[in-house]
Amino acid sequence: MKTLYCNADVLVYRNGEYSVLKNAYVGVDGTRFCYVGEEKPKEDYDAEKDMRGKLLTPAFYNCHAHSPMVLLRGVGSDLPLDKWLFEKVFPVEDRLTPECVRVGSDLSILEMIAGGTVSYSDMYFFPEQTANAAIDAGMKANVSRPVQAFEGAEEQAETRLREALELYDRYHKAANGRILVDFSVHAEYTCNEDVTRRCAELCNERGGNMHIHLSETVKEHEECKQKYSKTPARWFYDLGAFDSRAFAAHCVALEDEDIAILKEKGVSIVHNPTSNMKLGSGFARIPYMLEQGLNVCLGTDGAASNNNLNMFEEMHIAALIHNGYLQDASVIPAQTALKIATRNGALAQGRGDCGFIEPGYRADFIAIDLDKPHLTPCLDVPALLVYAASASDVCLTVCDGKTLYENGTFFTVDKEKILYDTARILHILYD
Repeated sequence: MKTLYCNADVLVYRNGEYSVLKNAYVGVDGTRFCYVGEEKPKEDYDAEKDMRGKLLTPAFYNCHAHSPMVLLRGVGSDLPLDKWLFEKVFPVEDRLTPECVRVGSDLSILEMIAGGTVSYSDMYFFPEQTANAAIDAGMKANVSRPVQAFEGAEEQAETRLREALELYDRYHKAANGRILVDFSVHAEYTCNEDVTRRCAELCNERGGNMHIHLSETVKEHEECKQKYSKTPARWFYDLGAFDSRAFAAHCVALEDEDIAILKEKGVSIVHNPTSNMKLGSGFARIPYMLEQGLNVCLGTDGAASNNNLNMFEEMHIAALIHNGYLQDASVIPAQTALKIATRNGALAQGRGDCGFIEPGYRADFIAIDLDKPHLTPCLDVPALLVYAASASDVCLTVCDGKTLYENGTFFTVDKEKILYDTARILHILYD
């Protein structure tokens, strides 16, 4: 199926910056872009779609999420990370079943698709449920089974290592490559050295991608130094967790030596500004990491610590907080924020052919309806997207050339059934 999107303003990345093609044409052949230009192509298309008054932009790649945690939205608000996790979140998670995780995954997909996200990196248990939900919805997802090894639970750690490997062998590159399976050590403070080393070895043997939480709080960071006489980044480094491709979420308390380690190993940084502020964790040194040449991307974290999966909001906050904290309006310009939320995220996920609207790239894009008071006038498109636009302005979401959402209608998922199932599951969890 070849479709030509006509008369749209199109955000493209040329010569190191974003610019806009006016009244342009975007051709999609199957799963990929086949034409982008201001002149109408001469070849025939199976369908033409008039996009007058719309802005086509790359879709979002949410690089750190626990998507089933939409079922815990609002649990444990106004608590620091350690109390939030151990006193509020873990007790609810102990009651979750595979069905709960599937329903939570479906609910999160509704939210993400409607807000312009086509791909997400998920770290949660019963990950096959998340993978199946993404497959059915036509989305992309990097799924992982996080490995934890608490003292006295060695048998459980063995089970989780086995589950991680089985997940990789069963789902990696499923659905025409839309599903990728990562390996995951949850965090230094939830895993021991032996299990971390073995998980890293499995990841390296399979040529996988390692997804971890890293130095999310100063407390976590300093306790690791007291326990091991090294930082969490050095601890993971010494155990081989960065010997394969890797991406690390949060990174709030990193020291200069840690950042040098991550640069050496090519580890991507997943910035989670909303979650870090809501939990009082602090501000990651994102401007310095960008200066050092690290690949920085964005993630929402789970909806229990955010409390939404809105990448527009994440991008907006990421562009503002560092400018304010450092008292420098040029620290995270709109151009940088856009690339962090799109192309950089695709690279972190191992999707090198995604993130730009260019011929040959996967056709992942969204349309923004510009006929809105808060989007008028449209004088600087990157600034408009970062500082003025919101998730509700998305009127079209396309993943691998397939329309998932348009003008309030979901084409690959049953919204009413998902909401019905969610109400039933919440009754079981909380009543």
